[in-house]
Amino acid sequence: MKIFKCCSIALIGTAGFLGSAFGQMTTTNSLPGEISPLYHAQELSIDGFASGSLGQHYIDHVSGHVLRHDARLGAGVGVNYFFTRYLGVGGDIYSEDTKDHFIDSASGNLIARLPISDTPIAPYIFGGAGHQFDQVQQTFGQAGAGMEIRVAHHIGFFVDARYIFAERTEDYGLARAGLRLSF
Repeated sequence: MKIFKCCSIALIGTAGFLGSAFGQMTTTNSLPGEISPLYHAQELSIDGFASGSLGQHYIDHVSGHVLRHDARLGAGVGVNYFFTRYLGVGGDIYSEDTKDHFIDSASGNLIARLPISDTPIAPYIFGGAGHQFDQVQQTFGQAGAGMEIRVAHHIGFFVDARYIFAERTEDYGLARAGLRLSF
């Protein structure tokens, strides 16, 4: 039930976000010599990232000590596809501990982004679900927000955070930072 509520809230938020984004859309044709937009429709991107997670108890009582001693660090990869400049889907896998399973978690998301006019900055929100393989096998729902900054047409950096509504364990938070290559 918790997962259903999370996904419902994420989808309602995404619909509101997209409503405002589509209200701001204008059509422009690039002329020779003009700079094309950094974010576009039918865009495929590949992510490489570092991650860190904290349990609900530690999120409620966060401090420098908690971050140094109780955060779990990991790494992962992801792939995203944007159907329009504003709406896409994505999937990612990551690992924090390779003792039992090489992949600890896999998830998929609906992503809504809003590139800020002619800047390289694009904030985004996302929501979805996934499966955790290690330490406890469970499904989860998630919702989060982030920002991408493009340093070139096909290279950007991103940072995001998500709250994970776990099925069998306490909820937890996950933050990611990494490199995004778009095609």
